[in-house]
Amino acid sequence: MNDTDVLLAPRHEVSGFEPYVPGRDMENVKRLYHLKRVIKLASNENPLGPSPRAVTALRGSLSNLHRYPDGFSTVLRRALADHVGVKMGQVSVGAGSDELIEILAKAYLGPDDEIVVSEHAFLRYKMAADLMGARVVTVPMNVMTHDLPAMAAAVTSRTKFVFIANPNNPTGTYNTTTELEEFLITLPARVVAVVDEAYFEFARSHRDYPNAIDFFKAGRNLVVLRTFSKAYGLAGVRLGYAVGAEVLIDTLERVRPPFNISLPAQAAGVAALTDKAHLKRTVSLVAREREILEQALKKMEIPVVRSAGNFLLIQVSPHRGDETFEALLRKGVIVRAMDEYGFPEHIRVTIGQPAENRFFLSAFREVRRLL
Repeated sequence: MNDTDVLLAPRHEVSGFEPYVPGRDMENVKRLYHLKRVIKLASNENPLGPSPRAVTALRGSLSNLHRYPDGFSTVLRRALADHVGVKMGQVSVGAGSDELIEILAKAYLGPDDEIVVSEHAFLRYKMAADLMGARVVTVPMNVMTHDLPAMAAAVTSRTKFVFIANPNNPTGTYNTTTELEEFLITLPARVVAVVDEAYFEFARSHRDYPNAIDFFKAGRNLVVLRTFSKAYGLAGVRLGYAVGAEVLIDTLERVRPPFNISLPAQAAGVAALTDKAHLKRTVSLVAREREILEQALKKMEIPVVRSAGNFLLIQVSPHRGDETFEALLRKGVIVRAMDEYGFPEHIRVTIGQPAENRFFLSAFREVRRLL
């Protein structure tokens, strides 16, 4: 049989589906450009790495790799429930919050349904809806921030979810406690707000930044997504969680693959929650270095969006973001071009360790002179 012989056609939604493009791999960049040193500031990872406690727990799980993990992630879910102050039945876990977004779509969305998203928001919301054939209603931002009143006004009888990234990736902006509260009051009871707090730990120091789980506890109709990939430094083991009403979580549990959270991931997640000192060091480093990097760029008269996350959205016009991205690659710096997010003249840069941030600034200055 030839490769061109088609025996089985995919669903209509899959035929034109564009996969998510991850950040470039460090070793591949080294080989491609014959570089000795490469730093990666593209994927909003933890500059300090995972908690030593998490690493110890992960290593301790290795002798049992021949066993299937607990399919219900019981110990992890109980630890998460205690951590955020809800019932265990109100918590589901996924291989990163990415998987939970997809599970929500698989469980609730079809061709007759809609979701509402903000322009320039995290791409995975739209992708999940596209995969299920649901309609995506996109609402323009207001000063680089989710326009929650406009998003509420965009809700129709077909709307199932309104996705809110808070803080938003890639802008780093956030909606305040008052803004989110007013939005939730106006949202019809049949519509679920999905509040993605992937960068919660970095933003919580802002006095007007909301904890969406507080609104859930107060009876609002929302699902809150969080992850271990950012502040907890566990991107490599893939672990995220959702908090929501028990009936909704039960539905997710029916759709969720039975062994989606590996044994090492469960062990590392439980241990990471106990290491508050490591989390504090991470958040402090990011806040300090983010300010230093932002001020350095402003001195260069480079426009930067004020961020509550562990990254900065940087405008590089009159040059294109992909041109700057390629030029920085040749200098050994991996960042992220923002074309796919509707920012063709921007790059997104993760806050790294001090030496990495200085290396980026040096390479960026040189690239700006050469382009």
